[in-house]
Amino acid sequence: MANKTHISHFFLGGFFIAAGLMHFVATEDYVAMMPVYLPWHEGLVVLSGCFEIAGGIGVLLPAQRRVAGIGLIVLLVAVFPANVHVAVHQLPIGDTYLTPALLWARLPLQLGFLYWVAHQTLFTEAREETEFYG
Repeated sequence: MANKTHISHFFLGGFFIAAGLMHFVATEDYVAMMPVYLPWHEGLVVLSGCFEIAGGIGVLLPAQRRVAGIGLIVLLVAVFPANVHVAVHQLPIGDTYLTPALLWARLPLQLGFLYWVAHQTLFTEAREETEFYG
């Protein structure tokens, strides 16, 4: 069990580190997805990229995993309106235009990410401690 958990931590952390780095590689693509009612588009894209990288690193560090998980959950909830904005306005993701069905299908995927983060950072830790000490 612990080995699968560690592999999942590795993939989860790597996913968020890579996603965060993309905010710097393709900043203008992320800016284009921002809802117009939010201020400081480029700054928010850079800030969210930094938080994704920090959260990804935190997931890899057992002592920081719970705090990183909470931070990533807050971040995923905070960026959800931008994903809705992309679906409603059928905006491209970078240079790629997805069908409306795929744009809307991305939204439940965000719930999957929320579950993955919560399971690996909040719930798994408590279960592993119980198995170890119990």
